[in-house]
Amino acid sequence: MATFAHQTSKHPTNTMPFVNFKTNKVVKIWDGIYGTLGHSEQQTFGHFTIDAGTVLPEHSHFHEQWCHILEGELEFTVDGETMLLTPGMTAHIPPHVPHSAVAHTQCKVIDCFTPARQDFIELEKQS
Repeated sequence: MATFAHQTSKHPTNTMPFVNFKTNKVVKIWDGIYGTLGHSEQQTFGHFTIDAGTVLPEHSHFHEQWCHILEGELEFTVDGETMLLTPGMTAHIPPHVPHSAVAHTQCKVIDCFTPARQDFIELEKQS
């Protein structure tokens, strides 16, 4: 029988090794986009709902972003290239690259940003 030594992990303040996105505070990111967040020193990880018909205008940011579709249909444009994303598909947005989206249906997505989104951390404090 294997024996496992107790290891103490060191996490930065404000982070924990486990996150329950079902109990975190819901934050409005943009009109029609809301959800819960988890942060480390290096990344922000969000579980978001995007209401049907929501238009995310073209924008860019210095964060690298991955947007993974869990449910729904999201038309995503990255640097002028457009694709209809459905469950199981992901968009990768490099830093500073213009991107936009239109939700054809209600969508559930997981977004990961590097580095951590300080603006989202501030939104959590306000809500």
